[in-house]
Amino acid sequence: MTELRRESVLPGRYRHYKGGEYYVYEVATHSETEELVVVYRPLYGEAALWVRPLAMFTEVIEFEGKLQARFEFLSPPDGSTL
Repeated sequence: MTELRRESVLPGRYRHYKGGEYYVYEVATHSETEELVVVYRPLYGEAALWVRPLAMFTEVIEFEGKLQARFEFLSPPDGSTL
């Protein structure tokens, strides 16, 4: 199995497979477990700051019979396209 790396998630705007959009700040390290977590904020509602394990953030899931990324990268912080 390939080890996940911080570089696998870039800062910027992402779309969740259920439709919500989020802004990812960076990948951080949990102080006790050293697990990598993604630091992000929803771009709707109260916009609280959240973290999610990197492995979960980057996983491919099955939704409505199709395999797809849990979070799809949309654009970098400056809004340009890659």
